[in-house]
Amino acid sequence: MTNQSEKRNAASLPHSVFSADWLRQAESQAAQETGISLFTLMQRAASAAFSRARAEFPAAKHWLVLCGQGNNGGDGYEVARLAKAAGLQVTLLAVEGKKPLPEEAQTAQQGWQKAGGKTLSAEASWPEEIDLIIDGLLGTGLSSAPRAPYDALIAAINQHSAPVLALDIPSGLNAATGAAEGETVNANVTVSFIALKPGLLTGKARDHVGKLHCDALGLESWLGGHPPVMQRLDATQLADWLHPRRPCSHKGDHGHLLVVGGDTGFAGAIRMAAEAALRAGAGMVRVLTHKQHLGPLLTARPELMVQELNEKSLAEGLEWADVVVLGPGLGQRSWGKNAFKQVTESQKTALFDADALNLLAITPQKRQNRVLTPHPGEASRLLGCSVKEIESDRLLAARKLSERYGGVVVLKGAGSLISQDGGPLALADVGNAGMATGGMGDVLSGIIGGLLAQKLSLYTATCAGTVVHGAAADQLALSQGTRGMLATDLLTVIAPLVNPDLKK
Repeated sequence: MTNQSEKRNAASLPHSVFSADWLRQAESQAAQETGISLFTLMQRAASAAFSRARAEFPAAKHWLVLCGQGNNGGDGYEVARLAKAAGLQVTLLAVEGKKPLPEEAQTAQQGWQKAGGKTLSAEASWPEEIDLIIDGLLGTGLSSAPRAPYDALIAAINQHSAPVLALDIPSGLNAATGAAEGETVNANVTVSFIALKPGLLTGKARDHVGKLHCDALGLESWLGGHPPVMQRLDATQLADWLHPRRPCSHKGDHGHLLVVGGDTGFAGAIRMAAEAALRAGAGMVRVLTHKQHLGPLLTARPELMVQELNEKSLAEGLEWADVVVLGPGLGQRSWGKNAFKQVTESQKTALFDADALNLLAITPQKRQNRVLTPHPGEASRLLGCSVKEIESDRLLAARKLSERYGGVVVLKGAGSLISQDGGPLALADVGNAGMATGGMGDVLSGIIGGLLAQKLSLYTATCAGTVVHGAAADQLALSQGTRGMLATDLLTVIAPLVNPDLKK
């Protein structure tokens, strides 16, 4: 089984992500235009995977290589040949089909046989001692749950104690969406070939991919001439978005942010959002909330301006504010509905989260000067579909949300997606399972709202804020692990991240 507590190596991965369907079709084009044969590309892929396997699992002496009926199986044959040539013990099991292997895979199979390698059937018994499993069963063309005998082989892989290296993608994982509709390999390491595919980064990917590596196989320059389907974002890009402040700037230069919410019993949500905005650098933050929360909020964070939410204070706040964050702890009583109506009518640049999203789903409206931050449940209500449909194709769902509601949308989850109506799509490759706890979304809303108040564009503020949010959790996970992480823990590590020019 994969150890998901391993540190992700996101900083070493490329930032461009390409469509899995396009890559399969474009591989022949790349070979023609670069003069590199498809079989040479297969050999390069096998060499990259073999080198990674040796680096990650140097003590492994007996490798089990599982080969499918496509070019992913061809990669497996080549890896097996390289391992045998290196003096390792190799057992190779292959799935036999009615159709012949693709040409390049046939060549790889013949190379394995010429090297003296033996091929066992997929039904053969596994050796008692296996130190490493190479998954070459199913590649990026899978669009449904694996069928027999693949499902049984994948289950056997997952039940075995040996570590697993997946070639290009763990078998069973959808390369386009990250969906795992049936048995799916739990890899310790995955080596993606040519480029990253969306399914390696979102959906159920993190449950199955393990430590992710990518090798362009010498096609970096060729790839540079083609547009990616989306950008992968990580903390290395923060300095591109967040520049040092002018030494003579004052609080008014860094924006007025109004945060609205916190019905009875939900003071925590509004407090976390408001403080996160301060930590992200907003010049002034005013909170409008339920009157019973005024004292506790001022005691907890005296830097906030806190008032009771009513029609008059909200009208004054909207006049004062550059940006509004609406939703944390808002509720769906008439108190919250009235605030929602008043903010919506103001047309002020805004971020909607939590119950503001649920109210928006009831009264849909498209606006371009707004950020929405739904989790899959909220997204399902906004699109009028099931959570399962959202999670089956998160890229499509993110696009639909921004097209229907306008502005910029963050579809939260493992591999949060950021979509702008008529614009780019990005994936924030940050965060961890410690964020599966209450209040994390409130902190995200505050960070993005604070950056919007500082006059970053909607898209830039959303990208930077989402990365800061996840990177803060990643820093905490390194020191304390993921279990027991609190949303308020992030507040202590936001400031260094929004100051990427800080000398460490």
